[in-house]
Amino acid sequence: MKLVPYPKYKNSGQPFLGKIPAHWQVFRNGRLFAQRNETGFGALPILEVSLRTGVRVRDMDNMKRKQVMSDREKYKRAAQGDIAYNMMRMWQGAVGVAPVDGLVSPAYVVVRPFPDVDCRYYSYLFRTAAYMNEVDAYSRGIVKDRNRLYWQDFKRMPSPVPPIEEQKKIARYLDAISSQVQLFIRNKQRLITLLKEQKQNIINQAVRRGTNPNAQLKPSGVEWIGDIPEHWGVRKIKFISKRVQSGATPSSGQKDLWDGDIIWVTPQDVSKSERLFTSVRKLTDAGVASCSTAMVPPGSVIITSRAPVGNTSLAEVELCTNQGCKAVVPDEHLILSEYCFTLLKVMKPVFQRAANGTTFFEISTWAFENIKAPLPPTSEQLEILTHIQATTSDIDETITQALREIELMLEYQARLIADVVTGQLDVRSIEIPIIPEKELLTLGETTIAPGVITEEEEYMDETI
Repeated sequence: MKLVPYPKYKNSGQPFLGKIPAHWQVFRNGRLFAQRNETGFGALPILEVSLRTGVRVRDMDNMKRKQVMSDREKYKRAAQGDIAYNMMRMWQGAVGVAPVDGLVSPAYVVVRPFPDVDCRYYSYLFRTAAYMNEVDAYSRGIVKDRNRLYWQDFKRMPSPVPPIEEQKKIARYLDAISSQVQLFIRNKQRLITLLKEQKQNIINQAVRRGTNPNAQLKPSGVEWIGDIPEHWGVRKIKFISKRVQSGATPSSGQKDLWDGDIIWVTPQDVSKSERLFTSVRKLTDAGVASCSTAMVPPGSVIITSRAPVGNTSLAEVELCTNQGCKAVVPDEHLILSEYCFTLLKVMKPVFQRAANGTTFFEISTWAFENIKAPLPPTSEQLEILTHIQATTSDIDETITQALREIELMLEYQARLIADVVTGQLDVRSIEIPIIPEKELLTLGETTIAPGVITEEEEYMDETI
């Protein structure tokens, strides 16, 4: 059934809301919620409050970064159905409903609903762009992106208040829409995964066997390579490079070393883009001179040498790196820069197997530069690159289209949620399908398109 506006509206008195349905009210949050400050429940599971997924039980056994819990008795209890939010990140959407009784950090705020308040409705409202802007306005602090929304300020914030049955209907409707959106996204993500595997297989075959299916082969003598065309060679990375170098980090306390014009690449930069034109942080000349990093020319291949090991990017400009990366300056007489980039991307699993460590996995410069790689003549390298481009261009276009469709679906979902929770569209007469419980439990877990949030950025996602 097509969604339409409500029959009658009135002015809400709040610029961020505008007009609301005539039978709705506007209350401050202190009339809707009370703060819950309960400790001493150390046996409860740990909950995480995430920018991406709201509130969910933290999987302590499969964390990317192991975390030792301090005194759990000091953690706050969030009862099932409560709302918990991160004081420093609620303006970005770090808020949600506790799925079970659990514990959150003492630095977080937990609120319990009064009667006639449905927290599912309000968790949708609180994550809309308009409400997050209000959160930003009510937050306090010295640095804007670390402003905190304390309980005293949260309770002063105004919120729309539909009748309780309408709150529940809106939440059920949005749950159903979110379930459909996530099914769409999962299917697109599966398609993208298959396409990327297909592309990688094409590239792997090309850099290990060439483009001539009838070429005579010989053993390479290297297990990961297998047989190679007879006229190819095998060389260690250090013998196809002018140099392989690690980077370094200047002293963080010296302001004159930072915020200059020199691009300084970290694993986070590599994870964001396969083509490096800039970096998150930059150095001054003094910053470069103060540590053991050094400039490398355009065409250098940058590899992450610490977890995650083996991510690869191509330098399009002169730059330097930190100690989490290695820079390979290819010897263009032996290997073309673009081909070196393609080859080293294929070798990511090899680099990961060569990494070791106790605190974190890392591949040493010695181990890295002594790994052997197949090497065709430079004229054939160009043919291989042309072949890869020709045979994977359609795959790239399909992946780009799928990512765009995910982006548009997320935009549609965000717009629909905002219109429904603020009363711009009426869902009271919409027939809502029943959603299986297993789908409800995973709401919010797959609403990010592949590549939008990287592995490094995920560590920055605020949790317990």
